[in-house]
Amino acid sequence: MLYLKTLIIVVQLLSALGVIGLVLLQHGKGADMGAAFGSGASGSLFGATGSANFLSRTTAVLAAVFFVTTLTLTYLGAYRAKPSAGLLGAAVTAPVAASAASAPAGASAALPASAASVPGQDVPK
Repeated sequence: MLYLKTLIIVVQLLSALGVIGLVLLQHGKGADMGAAFGSGASGSLFGATGSANFLSRTTAVLAAVFFVTTLTLTYLGAYRAKPSAGLLGAAVTAPVAASAASAPAGASAALPASAASVPGQDVPK
């Protein structure tokens, strides 16, 4: 489980850094491709508007990966293992008479076991 959490944290960090980098690479509405990457943008690798579409789609994918990893880490952090129900379907409880065995014989007969001395019985359900 520790390796899974570590892997998800690494993926989340890489996607966050990727989103930051891609947002900084994108140009604003007022700027054209010549201002961002120099003149002659129509002869670039993605064409005149291809890089804008590529950058925005890649940013969207990385943002989705970031959100999924965040939700996964939240789920794994809130997950708590439930106690086993045992073979017969009843919850396993700890024995209560352990403290009575250590008391002297005369003292254990004089003190009756009350419902308030049993741990967990005073909690409303």
